[in-house]
Amino acid sequence: MNWLILIIAGLLEVVWAITLKQTEGFTRLVPSLITIGTMAASFYLLSIALRTLPLGTAYAVWVGIGAIGTAIAGIVLFEEAVTPLKLVSLVLVVAGIVGLRVTSAA
Repeated sequence: MNWLILIIAGLLEVVWAITLKQTEGFTRLVPSLITIGTMAASFYLLSIALRTLPLGTAYAVWVGIGAIGTAIAGIVLFEEAVTPLKLVSLVLVVAGIVGLRVTSAA
């Protein structure tokens, strides 16, 4: 169950990263409120997952989900450049997350 909570926390990290860009330096109210709310929810869920998951593994997976999701969102939503090296790098991050999950005892 804590792995599912951790995944949700990572997905919320993607949401707050996307809306952070839309806050325009926290000058726009609605995106700012969404960013702060999803940040708080993401950190809270991470803290719940850390009750039983190893710190290093859980944190790395949380950051990895956020990084991959945000990079994909940048490509899809903000038309950021897609290069072969960027795609290979994302695959390597995914491989790292999978490897951490497979080797985790919790």
